[in-house]
Amino acid sequence: EVQLVESGGGLVQAGGSPRLSCTASGHTLDDNAIGWFRQAPGKERERVSCISNSDGSSTFYADSVKGRFTISRDNAKNMVYLQMDNLKPEDTGVYYCAADSSGFIGTMAVLDYYSWGQGTQVTVSS
Repeated sequence: EVQLVESGGGLVQAGGSPRLSCTASGHTLDDNAIGWFRQAPGKERERVSCISNSDGSSTFYADSVKGRFTISRDNAKNMVYLQMDNLKPEDTGVYYCAADSSGFIGTMAVLDYYSWGQGTQVTVSS
Protein backbone atom coordinates (compact mmCIF):
# COMPACT_ATOMS: atom_id res chain seq x y z
CA GLU A 1 0.00 0.00 0.00
CA VAL A 2 1.32 3.41 -0.96
CA GLN A 3 1.39 5.91 1.87
CA LEU A 4 1.84 9.52 0.91
CA VAL A 5 2.97 12.16 3.36
CA GLU A 6 2.63 15.91 2.91
CA SER A 7 4.58 18.56 4.77
CA GLY A 8 5.23 22.27 4.63
CA GLY A 9 1.89 23.74 5.61
CA GLY A 10 1.23 26.22 8.38
CA LEU A 11 0.13 29.78 9.04
CA VAL A 12 1.31 32.15 6.35
CA GLN A 13 0.71 35.83 5.74
CA ALA A 14 -0.88 36.90 2.49
CA GLY A 15 1.79 37.26 -0.14
CA GLY A 16 3.90 34.54 1.44
CA SER A 17 5.62 31.71 -0.44
CA PRO A 18 5.63 28.36 1.33
CA ARG A 19 6.54 25.11 -0.37
CA LEU A 20 4.62 21.92 0.18
CA SER A 21 6.32 18.55 -0.16
CA CYS A 22 4.91 15.11 -0.86
CA THR A 23 6.76 11.85 -0.50
CA ALA A 24 5.91 8.17 -0.19
CA SER A 25 7.12 5.46 2.11
CA GLY A 26 8.00 2.09 0.64
CA HIS A 27 7.14 3.17 -2.88
CA THR A 28 8.85 5.12 -5.62
CA LEU A 29 6.72 7.78 -7.24
CA ASP A 30 8.42 7.76 -10.65
CA ASP A 31 5.57 5.97 -12.41
CA ASN A 32 2.80 8.01 -10.82
CA ALA A 33 1.23 11.23 -11.86
CA ILE A 34 0.94 13.25 -8.66
CA GLY A 35 -1.85 15.67 -8.01
CA TRP A 36 -2.35 18.35 -5.40
CA PHE A 37 -5.85 19.03 -4.16
CA ARG A 38 -7.20 21.30 -1.48
CA GLN A 39 -10.32 21.49 0.60
CA ALA A 40 -11.59 24.55 2.39
CA PRO A 41 -14.09 24.29 5.28
CA GLY A 42 -17.56 23.61 3.99
CA LYS A 43 -16.38 23.17 0.42
CA GLU A 44 -15.67 20.22 -1.82
CA ARG A 45 -12.18 19.04 -2.51
CA GLU A 46 -10.85 20.82 -5.59
CA ARG A 47 -7.94 20.16 -7.89
CA VAL A 48 -5.00 22.51 -7.69
CA SER A 49 -2.18 21.10 -9.79
CA CYS A 50 -0.82 17.91 -11.28
CA ILE A 51 2.44 16.66 -12.75
CA SER A 52 2.88 13.69 -15.05
CA ASN A 53 5.07 10.71 -14.25
CA SER A 54 8.73 10.15 -15.01
CA ASP A 55 10.26 13.47 -16.11
CA GLY A 56 7.19 15.49 -15.21
CA SER A 57 7.06 17.06 -18.65
CA SER A 58 3.33 17.77 -18.41
CA THR A 59 1.74 19.91 -15.75
CA PHE A 60 -1.69 21.28 -15.00
CA TYR A 61 -2.80 24.23 -12.88
CA ALA A 62 -6.23 25.33 -11.86
CA ASP A 63 -7.06 28.82 -13.08
CA SER A 64 -7.17 30.08 -9.51
CA VAL A 65 -3.49 29.28 -8.95
CA LYS A 66 -2.03 29.62 -12.43
CA GLY A 67 0.97 31.94 -12.41
CA ARG A 68 1.35 31.70 -8.63
CA PHE A 69 1.92 27.98 -7.94
CA THR A 70 4.58 25.74 -9.45
CA ILE A 71 4.61 21.96 -9.27
CA SER A 72 7.81 19.96 -9.68
CA ARG A 73 9.24 16.58 -8.90
CA ASP A 74 12.62 15.22 -7.88
CA ASN A 75 12.56 11.49 -8.51
CA ALA A 76 16.03 11.01 -7.02
CA LYS A 77 14.58 12.22 -3.71
CA ASN A 78 11.19 10.64 -4.29
CA MET A 79 9.57 14.02 -3.76
CA VAL A 80 6.95 16.17 -5.41
CA TYR A 81 6.76 19.85 -4.52
CA LEU A 82 4.18 22.57 -4.75
CA GLN A 83 5.76 26.00 -4.59
CA MET A 84 3.09 28.50 -3.66
CA ASP A 85 3.82 32.17 -4.25
CA ASN A 86 1.79 35.28 -3.55
CA LEU A 87 -0.66 33.41 -1.35
CA LYS A 88 -4.14 34.81 -0.86
CA PRO A 89 -6.61 34.20 1.98
CA GLU A 90 -8.76 32.18 -0.42
CA ASP A 91 -5.89 29.68 -0.74
CA THR A 92 -6.60 28.57 2.82
CA GLY A 93 -7.44 24.90 3.18
CA VAL A 94 -6.11 21.43 3.73
CA TYR A 95 -3.79 20.44 0.93
CA TYR A 96 -3.54 16.83 -0.14
CA CYS A 97 -1.22 15.06 -2.53
CA ALA A 98 -2.47 12.02 -4.34
CA ALA A 99 -1.08 9.36 -6.66
CA ASP A 100 -2.62 8.38 -10.00
CA SER A 101 -1.49 5.02 -11.40
CA SER A 102 -2.01 6.05 -15.04
CA GLY A 103 1.00 8.36 -15.03
CA PHE A 104 -0.93 10.95 -17.00
CA ILE A 105 -2.61 14.14 -15.88
CA GLY A 106 -6.02 13.37 -17.36
CA THR A 107 -8.92 15.28 -15.90
CA MET A 108 -7.70 15.10 -12.31
CA ALA A 109 -10.92 13.51 -11.19
CA VAL A 110 -10.74 12.58 -7.52
CA LEU A 111 -11.69 8.98 -8.29
CA ASP A 112 -8.66 8.60 -10.58
CA TYR A 113 -6.34 8.78 -7.56
CA TYR A 114 -5.81 5.61 -5.58
CA SER A 115 -3.65 6.86 -2.75
CA TRP A 116 -3.91 10.04 -0.70
CA GLY A 117 -1.87 11.70 1.99
CA GLN A 118 -3.33 12.81 5.28
CA GLY A 119 -3.24 16.46 4.27
CA THR A 120 -1.42 19.52 5.52
CA GLN A 121 -3.19 22.67 6.66
CA VAL A 122 -2.37 25.96 4.98
CA THR A 123 -3.87 29.05 6.56
CA VAL A 124 -3.35 32.40 4.90
CA SER A 125 -3.91 35.45 7.04
CA SER A 126 -4.75 38.78 5.50
